[in-house]
Amino acid sequence: MPTENKIMLKGGEFLLKESLSDDIFTPEDFSEEQLMMKETIVDFMDREIWPDKMKYEEKNYDLTVQAMKKIGDLGLLGVTLEEKYGGMGMDFVSTMIAVDYVSGTTGSVATAYGAHTGIAILPIYLFGNEDQKQKYLPKLASGEWFGSYCLTEPTAGSDANSGKTKAVLSDDGSHYKISGQKMWISNAGFAKIFIVFARIEEDKNITAFIVPNDSDNGIKLGEEEKKLGIHSSSTRQVFFTETKVPVENLLGERNGGFKIAMNALNVGRIKLGAGNLDGQRRSISISTDYANNRIQFKQPISSFGAIKEKLATMATSCYAGESACYRAASDVQSKIDEFQSNGFSKQESELKGVEEFALECSILKVAISEDMQNCADEGIQIFGGMGFSAEAPIESAWRDSRIGRIYEGTNEINRMLIIGMLLKKAMKGSLDIMTPYQDIVNNKSLSVNEKSEILKDEIILVENIKRIFLLILGKAFEKYGPEIDKNQQVLLSLSDLAIEAYLSESTLKRTIKNIGRSSEDDQFDQINMTRLYIYEASQVVQKKSRDLINSIIDVNNQDDIYSSIIEKLSYSKNPNVFDLKTKIANKIISENKYCF
Repeated sequence: MPTENKIMLKGGEFLLKESLSDDIFTPEDFSEEQLMMKETIVDFMDREIWPDKMKYEEKNYDLTVQAMKKIGDLGLLGVTLEEKYGGMGMDFVSTMIAVDYVSGTTGSVATAYGAHTGIAILPIYLFGNEDQKQKYLPKLASGEWFGSYCLTEPTAGSDANSGKTKAVLSDDGSHYKISGQKMWISNAGFAKIFIVFARIEEDKNITAFIVPNDSDNGIKLGEEEKKLGIHSSSTRQVFFTETKVPVENLLGERNGGFKIAMNALNVGRIKLGAGNLDGQRRSISISTDYANNRIQFKQPISSFGAIKEKLATMATSCYAGESACYRAASDVQSKIDEFQSNGFSKQESELKGVEEFALECSILKVAISEDMQNCADEGIQIFGGMGFSAEAPIESAWRDSRIGRIYEGTNEINRMLIIGMLLKKAMKGSLDIMTPYQDIVNNKSLSVNEKSEILKDEIILVENIKRIFLLILGKAFEKYGPEIDKNQQVLLSLSDLAIEAYLSESTLKRTIKNIGRSSEDDQFDQINMTRLYIYEASQVVQKKSRDLINSIIDVNNQDDIYSSIIEKLSYSKNPNVFDLKTKIANKIISENKYCF
């Protein structure tokens, strides 16, 4: 759990202030109970789900339902719910552990689990009244009922509030009649309850409703969609024709549906980050095992530098993703605790806690979904021709992972949200961006409090990546002002700087913290992964900075600012990147799995 007396930063404030390793929560900080839960889930998934992995490629929706019921029997469908609603009442970090390790075997189960426990249950839990919670949550928590989330429409994807589905109040005021079409609805084929978003009359915003799935009440399902991946995840269109919904099934407030949708997506984003971690671990492990057993030129291909390059990159990205995910989860929990201590309910506190770190939620969603895709892609390459065969588990991992970059708002939308949310906080006075920006413009020297002789270059690099981000953000805002949100390519590149800053810092602080409680020798491989990740991040920052400078700064002033950036990204001693990769890969190869 969070360190006592830790310095608690606001959401997005990591870009403005130095974080200390002792204040960062890491996977090595899991409690005994959390470790036991993790082991229980891994054992269950290995025993009950992984052996049937290939069956999930056969559009076996019943198999997914059976898996969900078994997961419900373990109590994992209600991890976030209070016991009075049939849940386990777990803290936020524990719910992230559950999502992480439930989601690694197959994208079909991961999607069903994520949709049910996240965007189907949470709107009722966070926004429902007590009667609604008592009526629906216990059955959703047990797996007696499954839920589904009906937001997307043919003309309303990323622009969720533009939906055309209508809700008309009956003449006697007892119910609404909902008519419209929803598409890409996960769990639709076996859901008992739909969370449906519709517009009442000419309201500015949509409204949310709890709608039981009843074919005799104007509800019709389309055929199962033919999809690239997640083959045993039920995905259908849902058609509503004057579907009668009692007024007491209105969820939250009239006109409040967009708020519900966005808050549910914030939770979904951070948990989607966690939900891509174990998929990476398993992809690394099966790729390593294959490389150790595949003999070419009279030796295992794992002995070749080209294969080691891939394994090291895959493992380093996973280590960084773990570091960032659980850091953010603990920060959210700390904020939840703070709100509860100030008299807010558990639900209000969770809502506000996640909302505070919405920027970090988007960072995690983007970074880890892309790392999972890259990991599976490199895994296919390690498998070679066999990797392209549907008989190999890495093939389905690649297809299943592709949806992660689209779920919960596309990665492009989330990249723009990262910068938009940061600027919004600054304009509201919640974050002071101007002071550190002026310090950078005035060449105020960098000072750091973190101490680590072995990673001293990386400590300075991470802080300088943040300074580079703030410098270019400030220059961009000077040029575009409030119109900056119309320059999407600028926002996309700026967000990549913020992403690299967060993951680099999280990785660095995790390793430094663990050196402090063990030794440099014990953290030898983690030190190498940290060095590798931050070196690669610095290369991304350099490239993106050049793109941004060419776009926003007058050609006559480019050289000085770019020279300043190059200086900020310099090492006292440049790392031997190939040596780092070889050492990281050798550890994985010797263990025959992801082992960190």
